[in-house]
Formats: sequence, C-alpha cells, structure tokens
Amino acid sequence: MKVQLLSALNDTNVDATQLSNQRQLAISISSIADELDPSLPLNLCLILDKSGSMHGEPMNTVIQAVEQLLAQLKPGDHISIVAFAGTSEVIIPNQIVQDTERIKFQLHKRLKPGGGTIIAEGLSLGITELLKGTKGAVSQAFLLTDGHGDRGLKIWKWEMGPNDNKRCLELAQKATRVSITLNTFGFGNNWNQNLLEKIADAGGGTLAYIERPQQAVDQFSRLFKRIQSVGLTNAHLLLSLVPGVRLAELKPIAQVAPETIELPVETEANGSLIVRLGDLMKDVERVVLANIYLGELPPGEQVIGHIQIRYDDPAINQEGLLSPLTPIYANFTKSYQPALDSQVIKSILVLAKYRQTQVAEAKLEQGDRTGAITMLQTAAKTALQIGDIGAATVLQSSATRLQAGEELSEADRKKTRIVSKTILSE
Repeated sequence: MKVQLLSALNDTNVDATQLSNQRQLAISISSIADELDPSLPLNLCLILDKSGSMHGEPMNTVIQAVEQLLAQLKPGDHISIVAFAGTSEVIIPNQIVQDTERIKFQLHKRLKPGGGTIIAEGLSLGITELLKGTKGAVSQAFLLTDGHGDRGLKIWKWEMGPNDNKRCLELAQKATRVSITLNTFGFGNNWNQNLLEKIADAGGGTLAYIERPQQAVDQFSRLFKRIQSVGLTNAHLLLSLVPGVRLAELKPIAQVAPETIELPVETEANGSLIVRLGDLMKDVERVVLANIYLGELPPGEQVIGHIQIRYDDPAINQEGLLSPLTPIYANFTKSYQPALDSQVIKSILVLAKYRQTQVAEAKLEQGDRTGAITMLQTAAKTALQIGDIGAATVLQSSATRLQAGEELSEADRKKTRIVSKTILSE
C-alpha cells in the first residue's frame, strides 16, 4: 500500500512585484493499493442509544441495520456492541466474528429501550472495547443517538454534575490518539447537531443523518462500505514552509473532501506543521485546503514548501511510516498573468459553502433573520456553482421559509447542517 500525494495552488503564478500574495494550496491524499494488497480487518464498535424515545419502530430499524452489517463482516473482523441510556452496558464484548446468529440473539434480547441519554457513558465504554482489537485492524465506531446528552446540573457558576457534551469531546480527542475513528449518526430530529458534528470532526469520522427510521439500513451500509475501503490508518499531514511563506492566522487549514471539516494545526519541535487526517481510503481522495501568504521571492519557479504524510500500515504492522518528501512550487513573475486551477477553485467554493452556512446559522441564533436569509441564499448560489444541486435546494428552501416568516423545523436545521458539509444522501 502506498500514499499518493498531490498539491496545486489556485493560481500557480505569483506577482513578484507585490510584498505579499495570498494563495490557496490544495493537497490531495489517498492510499493506492497494489493487486496483492489484502483488505484490512475491521475492528468495529456499534454504540447504540437505547433511551426510551427509541422504543418501537426506531429500535426495530436500528436492529435491522445492525443485522445487515453483521452479514457484511468478513472472517477476521472484530465486532463489539455497546448500548447506552442513563447508564451504559456492553451487549457484545469485542470478539472475532464467528457466530452471527448468537450475536443477533443477544442483540434482540438485551437491546431494550428505556431511560435517559448520557452519550459519554456509551462512548467511553465503546472506546474501551475497541482498544481490545486495534492491532493490525481499522478501528472505527458508529455512535447512534436520537437525543441530546445530559448537560449536568449547574447552579450559578458551579457545575454540580458531569457535563456530558464536554466529556464526549474529550473522549473523541483521546480516541484519535489511539487511532480510533468515530462516526456519528443523528436519528430522527431531536439530536444535537452541534455535538455530533464536533464528535465526528474531532474523531476523524463522518456525521450522518437518519431522518426517517427506514433510512437507517442505507446510512449504516453507506458508511460501512467506506470503512471497508480504508488502506492506511493514523495519517498525518506534515507541512513545512520556506522563510517568507506562512499560514493564515484564522482557520488556515480545512478538509474539503470527502466532508468539510475545520482542521486543527499543531507545530512540531522542528517547526513543521502537523495536521491529523485519520484513516486513508483506497483510491478515494482526501482533499485539504491551506490558506497561505507568500512574501517576496526571486523571479522564477521557487520551492515554497514541502509536504509529507506520516501514517501506519496495519497490513504489515508498521507505524510512523513516511511518504517521500514532496516539494510545492510557485512561479514568481514580474509580468504577472493568472494561471488558475479550476479544481482548486472548486475546493475553495466547497469550503465557502460550509462557512457561509455556518455564518447563517450563527446569525439565526443571534436573532438576525435578515442576515441569516442573505447568507443562506449566498450559500445556495455557491452550491450551484459547484454543481451541488441537492445542497442548493435545501439551502434556498430554508431561506425561503425564513423570508415567509416561518421558523425552521429541526429537520430543516439538520438538513442544512448536513448539506453544508457534504452531499445529502436520500
């Protein structure tokens, strides 16, 4: 298994007469499989909400989705199942998949709805189960909930009980340190999209929306196929820039494919910048966009930095492998003429759609209805520019409802959030 690493600027030509030039650097990363490369075994934990609100059809469809997943697991894959409500319990301890009928029996017997929703309890127990099977495998969790986490008891400035949301984010960050990826599924219309998005983003995974119970099977299957295609794990982007070239100070790096995520940047001891990417899928690009500023450099083609990927290859049980060091070039010229890259410009618009939608949501929360309408309309136009018709329809529909004096339903808000990050799957 090898890493494919490509980079391009939105405009390769740079005006050498200017003291500073801003550019967007798109970096594409994927794992390339040889014909003889084996598929990696999966280490999958399902962390399922069994609170009282899941009673009836919701729980029945979740069980059906789990059963379909079990049928797709291969010899050597690991499975564990955790359920949570007011407390959490291990329904299926981490084990190699052998007797799926026995697992189904335990699932039906023990996954009984009832109680409140304390997500962190389930997340903590799920991570513990995953840690039992991480060696040589792709370790991922599916966290499904239809509710909000318990915020704990707060009297004036003092927290009297644990804050579930805060604990969830701390656990998501810890999971990435042990090469575990967290995917989140919002079930119905009453879940906390801010929390589940943050868990998925921090955990290097995907946020999915199950609006109707009947969609559970398709959404589980969609993400399951994705994790089956993982070729390399625990990938980090290493970026070094030459003197006179720097990252923007505010939100300098974001992922734009397969989903849009704002990525935190850390600095290593040698001055290199490091960004965690998580698992790399086979022949599926992960595209990262960096906002950089270039100072004065001599005319001609100049190296403005280097990129490299650090990763683990579970198939050969090796960690901390490095891809070849790849230079980044820019052409400095005193007779500047733009040399635009259409694919990078599309990536810029994908990120713009996400950030415009974020601004719209913030304005709506602040009571600025007019500002929210304007930004939703802008985001819809941006979506049309990149050919994302589904997102444009959802965003414009939300703007139209607000213009008509209506309130956005919980379903409207969740669809708006999902289409800002990716293409909505019906």
